[in-house]
Amino acid sequence: MAGTQVSSTLVQEIVERALGAGATDAEAVVVEGDEFSTKVRLGQVETLTESTSRAIGLRVFHGLRTASTSTNDLSEESLKRLVSGAVELARITEEDPFAGLPDATEYSTTRNAEGLHIYFEDVYKLPAAERIEMARATEAAAMAADVRIQNSDGGTFSAATSYKAIANSRGFAGEYRKSYCGIGVMAIAQDASGMQRDGWSSGARTLTKLESPEDVGREAAKRAVRRLGSRRVKTQKASVVFSREIARGIIGDIFSAVNGDAIYRHASMFEDKLGEQIASPLVTVVDDGTMMLEPMLGGFGTLPFDGDGLPMQRKVIVDKGVLQTYVTNTYTARKLGVKSTGNASRGLAGAPGIGAGNFYLEAGTLTPREIIAEVQNGLYVTEVLGSGVNLVTGDYSQGAAGLWIENGEFTGAVEEITIAGNLKDMYRNIVAVGNDLIFRGASASPCFRVEGMTIAGS
Repeated sequence: MAGTQVSSTLVQEIVERALGAGATDAEAVVVEGDEFSTKVRLGQVETLTESTSRAIGLRVFHGLRTASTSTNDLSEESLKRLVSGAVELARITEEDPFAGLPDATEYSTTRNAEGLHIYFEDVYKLPAAERIEMARATEAAAMAADVRIQNSDGGTFSAATSYKAIANSRGFAGEYRKSYCGIGVMAIAQDASGMQRDGWSSGARTLTKLESPEDVGREAAKRAVRRLGSRRVKTQKASVVFSREIARGIIGDIFSAVNGDAIYRHASMFEDKLGEQIASPLVTVVDDGTMMLEPMLGGFGTLPFDGDGLPMQRKVIVDKGVLQTYVTNTYTARKLGVKSTGNASRGLAGAPGIGAGNFYLEAGTLTPREIIAEVQNGLYVTEVLGSGVNLVTGDYSQGAAGLWIENGEFTGAVEEITIAGNLKDMYRNIVAVGNDLIFRGASASPCFRVEGMTIAGS
């Protein structure tokens, strides 16, 4: 990205312009990005998209008043309007007693991504023809894996690199680049019982860490084929084992419930629960924005600083079932009378939100096979449908599909069922946690088993 040096200078210049125009404080952010995606279906290129973007956002303060503007037009005239518009808006907005940048003493001296290994040039150096061929190979591997795979929704390849620079009037200036690439395929299986589909994908910071197209294609085919002959089961209460792909969503609800903004608005089931047992002693949940997956490979959620410019941190959210902390940015921390946990998430416009780094449930000691072997009658969940989670009450209800378990063995696929319970009970009733923690994104979880859930079927 040739413009990165210019961008790091530009954000500091815009901050100075805002102060000169009457702002008492200012913060500017520049975001640049390159994206590529292609889809190959039945061997033919169906879609191909490539784009480049560059934009700047400005947030200014006039005492306790604040306003923000953004633009993707970086001409001199547009930048003048950006600054003047933000300052004028700030003068007429309502005062907010919690508004303001972090104190200068809170900033880290580590302000770039050096040593974090979150950017790799190979992601975007691969020629387009080879990217397309990886998508084609992924689909071909799925089609060749089983005679019952006669169709697909396509093989895909995607690549993205991005650059962000932030500067403010409190003396902070930081920048980083990051990269991502991925392949995937959705396979369609068919036999006398009907048609089923399922997929698999692989994502990484660098091409060298992607699973091979052959492995991804075969896994997609296996998952599609095992769903053939799916049936419904009778309504009952039973054990439910959440596969790690689904488990991470259940654990992700913990992050949403400990979001400081939800706590302040009295919109969380974990309000006033600090220091209390909210989950099984088997549950330890961590948010770590500094994590390295390997010595020379940063995590998907690893960054040098958060959206407020504060250093990313490692924090234990739940320790052996006991809630330890809420997660906040600077603004929400002031509302709650605490210090920021370094979880600010910054876009171009508006105030920072709250986001996770690498958020995960720590692995247990049992293999998935051992956890399943202990189930006499229950469900192994591989897919959930719809949104049925109430983070205020904890009520949980989602459509689901998966594999039925009897006497510790899979006995076939099931679908058109609903699993229901309450998250507060579900977290407490986790009786086994797997050792299969693998980071395929910024959030991750091993599989785990929950006792006593309602499975609604026929």
